[in-house]
Amino acid sequence: MAEEHRCQAPKLCANNCGLLGNPATQNLCSKCHRDFQLKQHQSSSAKHAINRTPIPSTSSSSPFEAKNEQTAETKVEMMATEAVVEVRPNRCLSCNKRVGFTGFKCRCGMVFCGIHRYPEEHGCSFDFKAMGKQQIAKANPVVKAAKLHKI
Repeated sequence: MAEEHRCQAPKLCANNCGLLGNPATQNLCSKCHRDFQLKQHQSSSAKHAINRTPIPSTSSSSPFEAKNEQTAETKVEMMATEAVVEVRPNRCLSCNKRVGFTGFKCRCGMVFCGIHRYPEEHGCSFDFKAMGKQQIAKANPVVKAAKLHKI
């Protein structure tokens, strides 16, 4: 009876990374489990993308079909490059200085250091006037009263 209540010896990770595994995560450590889930997600999204792409035929009768095949390939390539671009949010776009948590995010979507945080300093292409006009128009809708009839 006493043997049942004794603590069990911790098991090592199933990937032999040297860390302790958790039975709830298939005896994987937290890092290996996260990597495993990420690989599963990427493979499922890749399978989904493959299923969505049209199957090229051996005899392409029109140049339009070939163009569609090329655009599907470029879309996949663009998705891959977008993932690479989003990796570096902690560096100033102008001077490439590391900003960490003190970085300032501009309305154009980029992160800048304290020197380049102002739109004039980094040559921001965001249209602040148009955004302000849209916000004012949305906040203050035009109110028209019904006409009064003359007696």
